[in-house]
Amino acid sequence: MSGGRDGRLGVGIIGAGRVGPVLGAALAGAGHALTGITSGSDDDRVEAILPGVPILPPEEVVRRSELVVVAVPHAQLAGLVAGLADLGAWQPGQLVLHTDPAYGVDVLAPALQRGAIPLAIHPAIVFTGASSIDLRQLAQAYAAVTAPGPVLPIAQALAVELGCEPVVIAESDRSAYAEAVATATEFSRSIVRQAAGLLAGVGVENTGGYLSALVRSSVDQALVDGTGPVRADDLPPDATIDE
Repeated sequence: MSGGRDGRLGVGIIGAGRVGPVLGAALAGAGHALTGITSGSDDDRVEAILPGVPILPPEEVVRRSELVVVAVPHAQLAGLVAGLADLGAWQPGQLVLHTDPAYGVDVLAPALQRGAIPLAIHPAIVFTGASSIDLRQLAQAYAAVTAPGPVLPIAQALAVELGCEPVVIAESDRSAYAEAVATATEFSRSIVRQAAGLLAGVGVENTGGYLSALVRSSVDQALVDGTGPVRADDLPPDATIDE
């Protein structure tokens, strides 16, 4: 591993999809040194986001890094962590951070057994893969943080360095947290697609542009209203409130 100075770390990224390269760019912007990233489906895009960062096999990324960010699909995370443990890749004192909303740190147990320090940080945004857009979103976002008590401040500090406001989520609450995230994102996508289809059916060509301000203002108003009771004047004229 490369030695860090003044709290700066050698950071390796496992996962070259929409999330990993952007988090690497955020951490590099906070002053950390990137040691490598794994190959993905579009290495040219990764090079554009992280110029000069070497593309390496996962075990080599781990070997070179003091902090390993694992940003892979949910179904791959547990097997990847265990597989790297079987290879003897994880190192004592190494920070291992994953970004999956549904897992806390238990999924990192194979790394912990090798002496690594487990952290779970999920930035609550929908990543586009475009670094400029996602970095702006991170600067306005919260991040769910789960970690063992003694190292929780490290996880919180890393969330801040990503640009986010950290919110501590207990290990036992991660599944409920993931359900909340999935509900917000999947329901939003479904409603927008349905509305876009209806608009297209009546001849609106740029449905995305037409809905943009409407959807954003509706969501902003819903967030202001929070979870308070629904009032009759909040509803369309032909709607009713179930008591």
